[in-house]
Amino acid sequence: MARPPVCKLMDFGKFKYESALKAREARRNQQQTVIKEMKLRPKIDPHDYETKKGHVVRFLKAGDKVKVTIMFRGREQSRPELGFRLLRRLEDEIQELGYVEAAPKQDGRNMIMVIAPHKASKPARGGTKLREGESDEFSPEPGAEPETGTATAEQQS
Repeated sequence: MARPPVCKLMDFGKFKYESALKAREARRNQQQTVIKEMKLRPKIDPHDYETKKGHVVRFLKAGDKVKVTIMFRGREQSRPELGFRLLRRLEDEIQELGYVEAAPKQDGRNMIMVIAPHKASKPARGGTKLREGESDEFSPEPGAEPETGTATAEQQS
């Protein structure tokens, strides 16, 4: 501790404002985890399965985690291997887009598996999309003269 004690006089309002700015910036930079859920049944039709798989693929490409739930009813509960086989098949078919974060697990009447996208496949959310025919570089209007670093006689006067 310093002798004599040193204190700093400061504007408390400014201090609160700056700390609020830092907190807002930290919230802006944090990553939101979104978990989408897809529910299936063990006796799913092939076309319905492909449709549900398409939704899972779309969610993974968007960078979201997917919770796949297989719902068992009645006698289906005595055959959990059907649901396990279905989840393994889904896992094999979407292997290039994501990985299994939580292995298939029986939870009462449901079997649950969580699939997460690979790290590199996460796109930036809220980014500006370019319309067709636009580029991200500045390009002058057609027919306009290119700018040079030197000023002409007209511009100097």
